Amino acid sequence: MVVGVMTMLSRVLGLARDVVVATLFGAGSGADAFFIAFRIPNFLRRLFAEGAFNQAFVPVLSEYASQRERKEVRELLDATAGTLAVILLGITVLAVLCSPWLVWVFAPGFHDDGHGKLALTAEMLRLTFPYLLLISLTAFSGSVLNSYGRFAVPAFTPVLLNLSMIGAALWLAPLLDVPVMALAWGVLIAGIAQLLFQIPFLMRLGLLPRLKPNFRHTGVRRILRLMGPAMFGVSVSQINLLLDTVLASVLVGGSVSWLYYSDRLVELPLGVFGIAIGTVILPALSRRHASDDPTHFARMIDWGIRAVLLIGLPAALALIVLAEPLLITLFHYGAMTDHDIVMSSRSLRAYALGLVAFMLIKVLAPGYYARQDTKTPVKIGIIAMIANMAFNLILMWPLAHAGLALATALSAWLNAMLLGRGLLRRDVLHFQPGWGRFALQLLVGCALLAGGLWWFTPDWQQWLSWGIEQRLAVLMGLIFAAMAVYFAWLGIAGVRLRHFKLRG
Repeated sequence: MVVGVMTMLSRVLGLARDVVVATLFGAGSGADAFFIAFRIPNFLRRLFAEGAFNQAFVPVLSEYASQRERKEVRELLDATAGTLAVILLGITVLAVLCSPWLVWVFAPGFHDDGHGKLALTAEMLRLTFPYLLLISLTAFSGSVLNSYGRFAVPAFTPVLLNLSMIGAALWLAPLLDVPVMALAWGVLIAGIAQLLFQIPFLMRLGLLPRLKPNFRHTGVRRILRLMGPAMFGVSVSQINLLLDTVLASVLVGGSVSWLYYSDRLVELPLGVFGIAIGTVILPALSRRHASDDPTHFARMIDWGIRAVLLIGLPAALALIVLAEPLLITLFHYGAMTDHDIVMSSRSLRAYALGLVAFMLIKVLAPGYYARQDTKTPVKIGIIAMIANMAFNLILMWPLAHAGLALATALSAWLNAMLLGRGLLRRDVLHFQPGWGRFALQLLVGCALLAGGLWWFTPDWQQWLSWGIEQRLAVLMGLIFAAMAVYFAWLGIAGVRLRHFKLRG
């Protein structure tokens, strides 16, 4: 709940940030250039810092914290922080020097663009790429805080990114010759602010690390060994999203932005619930594995799956039914056109089909990483990536950018199902009693929610004629009414909050 509430605040501000960006810059060449310049370090952050590093570091830190002396924990933190900083500093310097070539790799379609998007993107990337170094050290700090039960601070930290970018767009952009460059400056400022914000809380725990690179430290070597496979395992969905961006760069102009705006809406429930559950469950599972408690380990994974389905299914249905109203209410201002809304709604519906799978991956992958098994997820991840590439090639021509989004959703489902099957075969996951009744309760509730939204939602073209106040009033009314119907049905059907409380 703590992580969910803090993440909700961050995501709401993230939507506010995207509203500002859409209003000021729309879906044109400047917006496309920034989204690529931001996505490159952001992708590497999720792949490297919050993906591979977090999944490798937290189990090792949990083992040290429960089985070693405080001095050894401090030595691990010092060595890990120093080694991480050295590696990332080298990567950052190289990327800044080679930014035009990096943009060409991630967005090859920009090379032949007549609007100078490649040069503009490369210039922005020189400002945004150092964010990887800063945010990776922030993620390291957050992993330490999460491992010691301080979930609120890391969950609140992303708020600073949104505030920095909103401030840059509103106040810095008018002062620049190329206004969209302000967004890149906002990213750099945010990276510095996020890292500085967490330092006092590490000091309070007495765990502020000193940067002492040590590639020979036993714990560091274990972390690096675990990180290699983990870079593919938990971050496959991010790799697939990046492949979407690469292919979208060769489609009609605006495709990158349409995918971005639809992805942002899917990220709201994914971040608030899916990532929140995954963030909390990894250190908890790591402790259970370290203390040799397989029964509770299995029950925790089962709990995570039920929690994801309880929220993920209705959220996905709501995104599908309310695609145009959501996009119109949030983004249809200033430079955002009717055509942009139609195009974004197509990819939003496609992404929404994979929302539950994205969330399940956040629960199932920690079941491997907590047991320090990184090889199995990487094998599954490679299968999912190959499938995503095949789906992309098959679907992008008839469905354009929406086909790329649908391919990502399909590969996410393949990934989730293979992860679940692996846990079952290893006798790590045991479905607890009551699944048949829970599934029936859930399906009826989702049918009531989706049917009610479909019946009572006005035609999307009618929303275009309304002002922001009426759009917000009707949209919030529909959302809260749907939630009331859904949870009222669950209450009538016998679902109680205590059923989601872990015991033992």
